[in-house]
Amino acid sequence: MNKIIVPVLTASLIHQGDQQSSAALNETKVSNTELSTKEINTVELQVTEQASSVKGRYKTGSSFFNDMAYSVEDYNGLFITDRIEAHNFRHRISQPGYISSWHVAGDPTLIIIRSGTLRITLRSGEYRDFSAGDLFVAEDRLQINEAFDDLVHGHRAELIGDQTLMAVHIKLASI
Repeated sequence: MNKIIVPVLTASLIHQGDQQSSAALNETKVSNTELSTKEINTVELQVTEQASSVKGRYKTGSSFFNDMAYSVEDYNGLFITDRIEAHNFRHRISQPGYISSWHVAGDPTLIIIRSGTLRITLRSGEYRDFSAGDLFVAEDRLQINEAFDDLVHGHRAELIGDQTLMAVHIKLASI
């Protein structure tokens, strides 16, 4: 085992001069590439600096799923990634029938499903179901000073089935 694949919910960026969607900065960030955590943090910083240098020229497009590969190292039979910094964590419980409104995650959040099945639906109609033992990172967010557009931005979360959802949300410093 030399990598761990984690689904990441992110948002595309659209150049305001273009009419068609462009995920140029997100493609720079990570696109199904195997990177170490240190490399990912470096790319994240480069993308942040790149986005800062083009203030006002990009706006947030629709959310999409992308798989991120984390490299693991053999530590005496324990295969482990580099350290990933986190700010805090919260426990979550949602009852059967729960459906959220459209929203963005904001800060990158690792979500670990403990029980139940959570469906994440995108504006395109694409969805993924996450059940006990699954995890994913939600990091779709808006640009600074950008207003949420209820017809374009975000994703919706829905509890599927009749089992209570129990999850842990871990706010990450970066991914």
